Amino acid sequence: MDVDRELLVRKIKDGTVIDHIPAGSALNVIKILGLPRGSRNRMAIIMYTSSSKMGLKDIVKVEGLELTSKEVNMIALIAPTATINIVRDYVLVKKERVKIPELIEGIIKCSNPNCISNQDRETAVPKFRLVSEEPLILRCEYCERYTYKKDILRQFGIGR
Repeated sequence: MDVDRELLVRKIKDGTVIDHIPAGSALNVIKILGLPRGSRNRMAIIMYTSSSKMGLKDIVKVEGLELTSKEVNMIALIAPTATINIVRDYVLVKKERVKIPELIEGIIKCSNPNCISNQDRETAVPKFRLVSEEPLILRCEYCERYTYKKDILRQFGIGR
């Protein structure tokens, strides 16, 4: 390898590598995860790097962080091609491709302002059923209104 021609990003000791993020979406992943969470979490963001499977992709490496299942589900909604890699003591111990769950609870809100899940006096947790992965379509379990990817991006403050 020609060091003068290659970008070197060092390995992480313990943490998470989010790979196969659609090109240009790494900053969205960081935003929905609320990163950086503290000065101890070193991060590397690689954008528009070559990928044999995707053409171009983004990668996010975060030291000292393992994602919760809720965070993995959030990533699945905006970056369905992503893989989550858990690293411990420089060794890859777990690799999984994200998958949009059939039932999504408590991650996004219903776009219907009259839905019971949006009423302050109610304790209903927003729940959605997956209707379609591509294009992304979810259906509210309470009012049956459809929610689309653009609605989800807007809720996450991405608005694309």
